Amino acid sequence: MKALSKIPLTDLRQLASRYGIQTEHRDMFGKRTVASADSLIATLQALGAPIYRMEDIAAALREYEAFSWRSGLEPVAVAWDGKPGDMSIRLDAMHAKGRARCRVVFEDGLLQEWELKLEDLKTIESAELAGRRHLSLRLPATNLARRRRLPLGYHRFQMECRGGAFDSLLIAAPRRAFDVPGKAWGVFLPLYSLASRESWGAGDFSDLEKLVEWTTAEGGTVVSTLPLMAAFFNHPLEISPYMPASRLFWNELYVDPRKAPEYMECPAARTLVHSNFFERDVAALRSLPQVDHRRVMALKRPVLEAMAQWLLKTKSERTTAFLDYVADHPRLSDYARFRAAAERQQAPWPAWPQRLRSGKLKPGDYDPADETYHQYAQWLAEEQLQQLSAKRDGRAGLYLDFPLGVHPYSYDVWRNPERFALQASTGAPPDSLFTKGQNWGFPPPHPGVMRRQGYAYFIASLRHQFRHTRWIRIDHVMGLHRLFWIPEDRPASEGVYVHYPAEELYAILCLESHRTKTVVVGENLGTVPPEVTRAMGERGLKPMYVLQYEAQPDPKKCLRAAPANAVASLNTHDMPPFAAFWEGSDLRDLQEIGLLDRKEAAEQLQKRQSVRKALQEFLPGKPPRRASAEPAGAIMQRCQEWLASSRAKMVLVNLEDLWLETAPQNVPGTNLERPNWQRKARYSLEEFRTMAGVANVLRSIRRLRSPRRANLRAK
Repeated sequence: MKALSKIPLTDLRQLASRYGIQTEHRDMFGKRTVASADSLIATLQALGAPIYRMEDIAAALREYEAFSWRSGLEPVAVAWDGKPGDMSIRLDAMHAKGRARCRVVFEDGLLQEWELKLEDLKTIESAELAGRRHLSLRLPATNLARRRRLPLGYHRFQMECRGGAFDSLLIAAPRRAFDVPGKAWGVFLPLYSLASRESWGAGDFSDLEKLVEWTTAEGGTVVSTLPLMAAFFNHPLEISPYMPASRLFWNELYVDPRKAPEYMECPAARTLVHSNFFERDVAALRSLPQVDHRRVMALKRPVLEAMAQWLLKTKSERTTAFLDYVADHPRLSDYARFRAAAERQQAPWPAWPQRLRSGKLKPGDYDPADETYHQYAQWLAEEQLQQLSAKRDGRAGLYLDFPLGVHPYSYDVWRNPERFALQASTGAPPDSLFTKGQNWGFPPPHPGVMRRQGYAYFIASLRHQFRHTRWIRIDHVMGLHRLFWIPEDRPASEGVYVHYPAEELYAILCLESHRTKTVVVGENLGTVPPEVTRAMGERGLKPMYVLQYEAQPDPKKCLRAAPANAVASLNTHDMPPFAAFWEGSDLRDLQEIGLLDRKEAAEQLQKRQSVRKALQEFLPGKPPRRASAEPAGAIMQRCQEWLASSRAKMVLVNLEDLWLETAPQNVPGTNLERPNWQRKARYSLEEFRTMAGVANVLRSIRRLRSPRRANLRAK
């Protein structure tokens, strides 16, 4: 095998570039990092490039060029505001003559057909392939539609000529995502941590509804929480909301069985819930400071199973509604069988027999009762979320979070493995905190397959959430442009960036947001290339403004003004609560777990003290003579009020900051060291909604965010 040092690096980098791989990048300090030949080759293989020996690189480059010239139409095109742009068709010169039949198949099924002469089209590029000339011909926009604008939606442009039959997805999308007038505010709390007197050890959709009602009464317009996607409770146990078992289904942990009509009618379910052991176990789970996801689900599932079996036996109108729902959603049965098969195998799908791994399940491969349970749990989850989101008029709406990826053992990967690059993981390059980089553990989506499949999975995943939200946050929005791929069995420091078709992904986001009247927010924290910020602004995605991230030690420049279109908050779920930030306890915690050494921790603590002093001097109001004299609660309220009086579109209040919580919900990079995604809120729903301190801060935010006050400031 040829040594890597002898590989023609020009050919290798050219091939990598063709596949959308970035051959070098700059880190957060501006340092240039050049991708190694090893990393480029491994990433090309993960993308499906035909490289089996080192000698294959030149041939792979020629094959890529040949495929490109023989592909005809691009698989996807965008028509912003319904106005199609010019397209191109690539044909063998021998076939680039005669008449071509064109049609647009509209989303509603209507057709528009016409013919054109290929000789009338302008040649914009040509190439010689295996002794034959190929041409790239321009298809003017006037030839793509016989009307000034296409209706918004997903259409197909099709063309037939001597060279073959070609097809392209035509996305007619609004130029900007949906927006709402005025300024707003809302609250944030992970749903699992939302304790109430009636919950069974973790928050559920009934608790979420109560939080929505309380927030509405306080004047807020949204309730934000972490992703509510499906989770694994066994084989494997994975409770991170950012490593879901599917982005197409809900987490049944949040279903409240008592909210379903069949609960009161099912004797077996009521007998279970009122038994001594059940009441004992619920009391024990309620008393825990952390949510035991597995035990809560083990308690809830038998109740739901009893209700599901009872429903099938009764043959009532509800039974018909359930069966009709299942019949109308064939993917649900497929998902339910996948989960039931995993329970039968007691192992994740890569450990199943080959036939099952390949997606071919038969009735004997799973228990039908388990299939019914998963169908029923998803039906109830959808029903309960629909009841929440349907009451939009005058009520606070949901602000949900769209996770970047899925678990490698997820249903989504099992059912369509070709949609993911299974020989790589997504992560982040080294930075000042994670000096070796980060490997987030889930496979990146394959950009080429996404395009060829018309983004079917991406659209379905978005629609699953959009229909229930008023606002949605796109996790790691830079992933619309590029993702950091880490080839299999390599350290994160050897990863490379792979580019994605950003314009097409933005078009889908804009279209889906208008269809459901959902405001789209992009998580753009950290080192974000300028082109991402520009694209977000052009497409109407709201950026995030996080005060703890923005604060600088210069009293005159401590905080930049929050942008008018931003979602502003003190922190995020991946950051310490404000009280911990103020006290510096988060830095001591990072030192304890080894992410900072003693010297680094001391330096960071000194900088934090300077930030504290600068923040006190910068904020409106008279600061105390000694920086240490101002209570954390007072400075927290001043910060909240500064955000509320800003031009930010939305101010999001982490409820835990209002009672000065110091323990974080998540410490990035500590999957084993810290109990992430488990901590309950210190106070129950019934307690914190009657706390004077909480009410005072929210009342002040409501006053500062009111339209009347905004008009006075404008005058």
